[in-house]
Amino acid sequence: MIMENVVAGIDIGGTNTVVGLVTKSGEILKETTLSTRLETTFDGFIKILVSEIEKLLMTFEHDYKLVGIGIGAPNSSYDLGAIVDAPNLQWKGILPVCKEITKHTGVNSVVTNDANAAAVGEMLFGDAQGMKNFVILTLGTGLGSGIVVDGRLVLGSEGFAGEFGHIVAKPNGRQCGCGKRGCLETYASATGIRRTAFKMLADSNHPSLLRNITYDKLTSKFITEAAKTGDPLARSAFEYTGLILGTRLADLVAILNPEAIFFFGGLANAGELLLDPTRRYMEEYLFPVFRGKVKLLISGLQNKNAAVLGAAALMWKEL
Repeated sequence: MIMENVVAGIDIGGTNTVVGLVTKSGEILKETTLSTRLETTFDGFIKILVSEIEKLLMTFEHDYKLVGIGIGAPNSSYDLGAIVDAPNLQWKGILPVCKEITKHTGVNSVVTNDANAAAVGEMLFGDAQGMKNFVILTLGTGLGSGIVVDGRLVLGSEGFAGEFGHIVAKPNGRQCGCGKRGCLETYASATGIRRTAFKMLADSNHPSLLRNITYDKLTSKFITEAAKTGDPLARSAFEYTGLILGTRLADLVAILNPEAIFFFGGLANAGELLLDPTRRYMEEYLFPVFRGKVKLLISGLQNKNAAVLGAAALMWKEL
């Protein structure tokens, strides 16, 4: 019996990690999700990842052969094959993820920024097919960005390009996990809108569905649901998020002149609650020549896993 080759695509996020088996045509055969915080040591985490890949392969009774592993992770360098001081991960320093995962599996691996992986996934399998200039924003625990210019993923001189979440949105603003203050992701992310909502709760005494929820239990999903019911404070949180994000996107457009900007991740599930204010403020602050020309879109892979598909696509390209 001829075995079909597959690649494992891994998306390492600040909260959860997703592992999937992906065919060359972009079909995710099977995937599983685990907590990124399961293990206190990075080596222990790698062993869990390898174990999850093996479990997925075993479910197919050896019909598929693993030929490579693609990894999307925050603060990762394609050139180094490593994750370097990722603010939203518990392990610090230079983490040689490719070397370690190849050591345990015996197959080649490649790593890039998780948002870069999402951009490749969008370009090959999503709504960016045929586009040569676009940006994808991953709005989860933090804010990542994958940038495609003239049909090529922008990696930069050391492979770290695409850290839009760490541009300064407000000087001396909120403390960020990276050590800086005022980073965009502290305002425009699932974590950022939660911080915004709690500040608004503290600064006013207006009634809100959010008042009876502790900080640890409040999620961007709950804020979205409250906003859909017309909760004024929840809607104000989205308006403020749109202001911060829209003005910064106006700067990004002036530099890159993209055809579209895609939104992916937990906060993107808010749809027009997020897109409408972001679009309004972006258009207001755009350099006039760009007005009305840049599309803000929810990822075509929002209900799939663009990061897993993109990470796998990078490995297929290597092969």
